[in-house]
Amino acid sequence: MRMLDLEAVQAFVLTADLKSFTRAAEAMDSTQSAVSLKIKRLEDALGRRLLERTPRLVRLSQDGAAFLAAARELVAAHEGALGAFGVERRRLSVGMSHHIVGAELPRLLRQMGRAEPALTLEIRIASSWEILEMFESGALDAAIVLRHDNRRTDGEVLMDEPFGWMAAPDFEHRAGEPVRLANQTETCRIRQMATTALDAAGIAWQEVFVGGGVATIGAAVAAGLAVAALSRRVAPAGTIDVGEVLGLPPLPPRSVVLHSRLADPVAKKALRTFATTLRATGGR
Repeated sequence: MRMLDLEAVQAFVLTADLKSFTRAAEAMDSTQSAVSLKIKRLEDALGRRLLERTPRLVRLSQDGAAFLAAARELVAAHEGALGAFGVERRRLSVGMSHHIVGAELPRLLRQMGRAEPALTLEIRIASSWEILEMFESGALDAAIVLRHDNRRTDGEVLMDEPFGWMAAPDFEHRAGEPVRLANQTETCRIRQMATTALDAAGIAWQEVFVGGGVATIGAAVAAGLAVAALSRRVAPAGTIDVGEVLGLPPLPPRSVVLHSRLADPVAKKALRTFATTLRATGGR
């Protein structure tokens, strides 16, 4: 009877979910080469090729797709066996900038549920400065925010988030008129970034919509009312970057930074899984 290496099966499931050996290695606190070797040995044991590997893409083979559900069940059964005598539930509270949370949030939460079934996850969404204030007051275990300047240089940079001038495909701008903008209030750092870029380029702009969060800004953009400076991650589906067409100045990316003071190994592992899955979602 053949016995499968459970860690290899877990490595396969994570790689399939995150579509990356690198991200799977981060989630397992391992290396890319070690994860790749585990999966290769699993493939050898099964006599099947589970993943198709290209320089830029990792995807399931036909046999891999057939094996994935059973592999998930095996990993879940192992977790269930470990918890047969009761598992202490842990709580992880994470604050995130609303300029980071996009349509991939359900996928992010699903991955967390699979990876950490004994975890109670609390998510707070607000502006970066509000999230940092909650973190510094001790109300959050971790904060994932945008870095707007060099006043705070600590934390782990997870990725760089690109921004664009997002609008509905049918948005109309008349030559010679100010660019119609949808913004948040004057305290919003993304608003400041956008209007400063326009002023520096000598481009006239007019604020036609002021929202109370990224969701309301996205609604105004999707309705064709205005253009907004948004990350591609949070821009409504179907919207496009009209910056080049309208001759608008390019917007700089912002680093997405993780702040944490966690010491508990289990909670730290859960946060690592969360951050790795967020990285893997990427932007549009």
